[in-house]
Amino acid sequence: MTEVTLLWALRSPCNLGCRYCYFGTIEEHRETPPDQVGVLSHLARTDLTLADIAAFVDTLAGSRVERVFLAGGEPLIWPPIMDVVAAIKTAGVEVVLCTNGIPLNRPHLVDRILTLGVDAVSVSLDSTDAGYNDTWRPARNRVDGHASVLSGLQALLTARGAAATPRVGLYAVITRQNTDDILAIGSLAAELGCDYYVPQPISLERDHPLHTELALTDQDAPAIARHLAELYEQVPIGLPAPTYPRQFLDTISTETPGTVTGCFGGTDLFFVEPDGSVWDCPSGLKIRATPPDRHRNIRGATAEALFGRGGACADCSLYSRDCVNMWPLTDFQRFLPSAGVRS
Repeated sequence: MTEVTLLWALRSPCNLGCRYCYFGTIEEHRETPPDQVGVLSHLARTDLTLADIAAFVDTLAGSRVERVFLAGGEPLIWPPIMDVVAAIKTAGVEVVLCTNGIPLNRPHLVDRILTLGVDAVSVSLDSTDAGYNDTWRPARNRVDGHASVLSGLQALLTARGAAATPRVGLYAVITRQNTDDILAIGSLAAELGCDYYVPQPISLERDHPLHTELALTDQDAPAIARHLAELYEQVPIGLPAPTYPRQFLDTISTETPGTVTGCFGGTDLFFVEPDGSVWDCPSGLKIRATPPDRHRNIRGATAEALFGRGGACADCSLYSRDCVNMWPLTDFQRFLPSAGVRS
């Protein structure tokens, strides 16, 4: 019986207004609220109640679920978040918090992260250049930004000290405008004392207004290949598996769906949306292709019923840019203390 990784977009609201967020932007959704199945929005009013979430979490113990990535939106601005974390940890399941880092400036939150034994905290930062980062990832309060992310990250690292957990890492969205940051952010992460770093290609639908400006193409491949090679050769930090650079390059070299053999989506990986919807993976192609009779929800369901005992991974003909970002999640154990990642 194999283990399950859950990527759980727990809440819709966020304190940033990232212009390329997979939730879309508040501005566009004020004018045209999305009504398609599986399409996310920071303005959604369908997020599950704490009671519904708690009822599902109570079923995790003894199930195949091994690790839960709590994302958003921004999960750490939701007041009950650490109660949810505590319940998941009580169930014997690993917890990775995915955050923009700004809430980590609150000492009581950092203290609870340490006290509850959170396994890892992944912080998003898309450039070493504050101007670039804050242009594409502006704070809604017009005050926080690049400096707040770094101060929150440093607060967590300082509070952790020499303890083995939580592991702390940086994630960066790579566009055609910040390819140099593949190496630069990795170097920054190592200098700060982070344990791991994951650069990931931006994923935008072809009709997204920023697609032409930001989406990576095969023309960017030579520079990206060089930066990734330098990253793996020069930076002493935990990185995705050695196969990841090739997966990164493959996914930007075509705009058409491809085929992945033995895909883990729907077998060992599942995606949970704020309203409780459960999908085989976060890929928009996969979600749109899911027939109505396979639409599922955690509300009123158990982990055992939803994820069963597993089975063989099936081939998938809907390989897209969303997919490459899932490999580091399913291989996340390489970043945890027992894995002995290089340092």
